[in-house]
Order: sequence, then C-alpha cells, then structure tokens
Amino acid sequence: MTYHESLPAGSRPLKVAMISHSDMLGGASVVTYRLMKALKAEGVDARMSVYNRLTDDASVRQVGTAGTRGVRFAWERVRIMAANGFRRDDLFKVSTADTGFNLSRDPWIREADVILLGWINQGLLSLDDIEALGRLGKPVVWVMHDMWCLTGICHHSLGCTRYTESCGRCPLLHSRRDNDLSRHVWERKMKLYDAVPLTFVAVSRWLADRCAESSLLAKRDVRVIPNAFPVDSFVIRPRGELTVLQGDLDHDIILMGAARLDDHIKGLPMAVDALNYIFDNHPKVAQRTVAVFFGDLRSSAALHNLRFPHFHVGRINDPNLLRDLYARSKVVLSSSLYETLPGTLIEGQASGCLPVTFGRGGQADIVTHLSDGYIARYADTRDLAKGILWALDQNVDRQALHESVRRRFSSTSVARSYIELFNQLVAVK
Repeated sequence: MTYHESLPAGSRPLKVAMISHSDMLGGASVVTYRLMKALKAEGVDARMSVYNRLTDDASVRQVGTAGTRGVRFAWERVRIMAANGFRRDDLFKVSTADTGFNLSRDPWIREADVILLGWINQGLLSLDDIEALGRLGKPVVWVMHDMWCLTGICHHSLGCTRYTESCGRCPLLHSRRDNDLSRHVWERKMKLYDAVPLTFVAVSRWLADRCAESSLLAKRDVRVIPNAFPVDSFVIRPRGELTVLQGDLDHDIILMGAARLDDHIKGLPMAVDALNYIFDNHPKVAQRTVAVFFGDLRSSAALHNLRFPHFHVGRINDPNLLRDLYARSKVVLSSSLYETLPGTLIEGQASGCLPVTFGRGGQADIVTHLSDGYIARYADTRDLAKGILWALDQNVDRQALHESVRRRFSSTSVARSYIELFNQLVAVK
C-alpha cells in the first residue's frame, strides 16, 4: 500500500497537474521533475506540462509549437529591454509574465484535483493565465524556487529591499522612476493574489522569511517544504573509475559546481580568493589538496588567477560520474551570493562531504554550523578559507551524514509533505 492510498482521499488516485518551464533544463525544473516522480511513487497521478521538454517521459508534454513559444519568449524580453534602456546585462534577472499559454482548457488541467505551479516564466504562463487557472475552482499550489513571486520582477533582489514596499525605481532596470515596469508588475501581482486563493510553498525557511517581509506575500498562505532529492542515488564511496580526475588520486578534493560557474550569482571570484589565501598561507594543505570545478564557464579566464592546485572538468552529464566525484570529495564548496536551497550542498552531504558556504539563503536549512558543515560570514573570503580548512581537518562519519540527509530531504519524505498539503486543500474545496 502506498502512502497516498493509506489516506482517506477517495476511491481513485489524487490527480496533480504540474506546470513548469522545463522537465530537466535548469535547477528549478530538475527538482520539479523529481517531485513528479516522487509523487507518482506514492500513488499520485502526477503529470507535467512544460515549455521546454527534454525527456521522453510520457507523463511530460510540451505546450504550444516552437513558433508560438519563441514569439512569447521574445515578446517578454523585448518589453523588458524597452524598459531598461535596451541593456542586456540584467536582461534575464527579471521577468514580467505578461505573455504565455492559457492552459485552463487543457484536459490534463481540467481533470486534476490540484494544480501545482513551478518556475513558469519566460513565456510559459502570464499572470492572466494563472488567474484563469484559479477560476477553475481547484487548489493552486505555487512552489517558489527564487524570489520572483514576492517581488515586482526580479528573481533575486540582490540586496534591494523595495519588495517590502511596492517596488519601483528598480535597480535591475536602471530606473529612477517610482512608476516603472517593476511597479506595474507588482500591481498586477497584487491584483492576482487578491483574486485567486493561491497557496505558496517556499523551498527554504530563508525564502519564507523573505515572503514575510514582502508587501505581496506577508499576509498570504506560505508553507515551507524543501526540494526533493534522490538521496539514495548518492553513495559515500565511488563505484567507478574517476577518469576526469588528473594527477595524484590521494589528494583531498574540494568540489565546487554549478550549471554555469561564472554566473555572477555563484560568486566564483570569492571562491578563488579563499583558495588563494590557503595556497599562500597554508602551503602544506595546498600540497595535499586539489580543487575540482564542474559546470560551464562562459569565460575561459575565470580561473586564470587561481594559484591553488585545481582543474575544471566542464559540464558533467553522466549522473554516475557526478555521484562518484561527490563520493571521492571531502568538501563541497559554495560561494554563492544568494541561494534559495543550494542543491550541490545537499548532494554533497548525501555523499559524505562537508559543505562550506555563505549563509545568504537557505543554507541554514542544510548546514548546522561546525557540526555538519561551515557557514562563513557573508562575503568574507578569509572566513570562507577558514571554513575550508576546518572541513579538511574533520574526520567525517560519511554514512551518518548520508542518513541525516535522507531524513530531511529524501524524495519520499518531501512527497508525503506535499500529499498532506494537497489533501488539506482538496478537503477545504
């Protein structure tokens, strides 16, 4: 008997229609797809509608045609550029949700008991489309993977606090006007949230705290449920040969990865500074340690100033190789400026690595400072280096660390939290 079938939820499986920008493109999409699989494993009839489909999963289908998707994507970007003086530097740090697909007549949506929204920007759903979904009378759960739902237009506020008021004078638009595009979208969101009884899910307590500060979400229904991770697919000892590693395999490994390592939000220069500090001041540590970076680099010069022994293995598409690399490493490093719930830290812990990170985001949901990781003072590269040295010096019970991650972030536990929420909302309806 599945967990869902053990609940008084009726004679047929609960049906959940999930809407996400993609099934596998980007971190938010990957964890949404994992959630779908976890829900299905618990007896839920879960399906995904996506803008960009990469898998051949029959439970996932793509909306629209290539042409209609392209038009919607381009229209939103053009409107943003018109508002920011045709600058490209911050173009994808904001979204407006002023165009998308009306899925309210889609059979998968109409048959569902619950609608779950993931990351819906860049042409998938407009705010009007979300209002149309709300008019169906079904519970609508919106999972927040960044700050966009609680701000006017930005995905991360980057220190700006105007979302506590009503936005306007948006720094990402280089705007000095109160009544700019960010204020306009803020007003549209307020109208939507007043019209549709949405239930928001923050993937970390840090993000929920930002919601409590937000003029848009302070008085709304916000729950906290972490992302689901396939904890048992991560192992504490490598099972295969690590052909990507170069040099002496006896070295301790500091692992750092991201989809794009030199994305500004990842703070790569601060990781470089911290590692250089260790190289200059703790040469014996540097002699027995190597830093391994995985993920894309837009600039080949991003690591040129790094003196600490290192190499870059590029993007890793083989999950078994990534699993073994985590299992071989001692430290998983993140120098991100903001992270809602950094997946590399969870994956590292599931493999027995100690995370070293800044604390501006959901890191405190993952790391207990000086117990199962190190949270450095924000943007303090000396303290980040201190954390790396501390982690390298620990004798970790890798299996115990793995088990702690299972208790907190396993797909089963997260899916069951969602099922409890869904049943509550369906009962109210």
